Amino acid sequence: MLTDIHDARLLIVDDEPVNLTLLQRILERAGYRDVTATEDPREALELFDARSPDLVCTDLHMPGMSGLELITALTARIPGEAFLPILMLTADLNQEAEREALDRGAQDFLTKPFRAGQIQVRVGNLLRTRQLHLRLQQHADRLEAMVRERTIELEAARLDVLERLAQAAEYRDVTTGLHTQRVGRLAGLLARELGLDPDTVEMIEQAAPLHDVGKIGVPDTVLLKPGRLTDEERRAMQRHVDVGARLLSQGRSRLIEMAERIALTHHERWDGSGYPRGLRGDDIPLAGQIVAVADVFDTLVSERPYKRAWPMEKAVAEMQQLAGRWFAPRLIIALLRVLAEEPELVAGASAARDRAE
Repeated sequence: MLTDIHDARLLIVDDEPVNLTLLQRILERAGYRDVTATEDPREALELFDARSPDLVCTDLHMPGMSGLELITALTARIPGEAFLPILMLTADLNQEAEREALDRGAQDFLTKPFRAGQIQVRVGNLLRTRQLHLRLQQHADRLEAMVRERTIELEAARLDVLERLAQAAEYRDVTTGLHTQRVGRLAGLLARELGLDPDTVEMIEQAAPLHDVGKIGVPDTVLLKPGRLTDEERRAMQRHVDVGARLLSQGRSRLIEMAERIALTHHERWDGSGYPRGLRGDDIPLAGQIVAVADVFDTLVSERPYKRAWPMEKAVAEMQQLAGRWFAPRLIIALLRVLAEEPELVAGASAARDRAE
């Protein structure tokens, strides 16, 4: 931060040694303590990179590289949001030269011969402007950091609420254990195996545990019934997809929108035999297809009121039989790859089966 303009780093470029010495002395007598001078505009570029000056004074007509070419090279090194003043000095009274210098990025233009007072005022004004820009940028950076920190806090709070909402449905069915978390984990792995982008993979993993949130609205007599459901009870159970979608409707975030889509479509089937709308094939949103596979697989290898946990081999064989009927074949291929690549999933399924036994 430039707290005192006299602490500014100044770089002056002029191929005339007399002019260079005069300008350097004027600036040093004005109280500037860090003044670097060079007669070679090409060396000026190296000095600019090494010194990171707060202001550059350059002549217009110089051999090897003109002042206009130097300005162009310098502005290419200055970040777009930064203000780094360039003062052009020249004996050329051509207004076209002045206009081109300003167009290329110079902030001020002063003709020779110049007076010491002119230099001091112009340099001082430019440095005070830079000082103001630096303060504004520092303030903007602080605000951005505060917003970023607050956003992280809000995101953590939102995910915590979503997790608790998912658990609220699961607590009503003590036999499902950590079903929602397992479905979320497996859904994320399936999404990754399908080649979805990392943001979408993460979103599916976070939204998938809410797939059965609508079971909050299912009566205990149906939800906890051991054995097969009657047709009426089955219809009551199936209504959980609509209840879940309504609970998550009108969400303001992409995550909630995806969770709503998953809640509504994770019981649709590839052959159109699912519910609630009988969607077929890729009319079913991909996130719903993914969670459907994860949900059914975890249900097979877990104990439920109406069934014992299946052995892994039997569950895998069943999923393969359902390829092309309930599920897209490519999703079953992805499931087999995930199970081969993630042995802890197999171990987890075995543990769930052992608890059931």
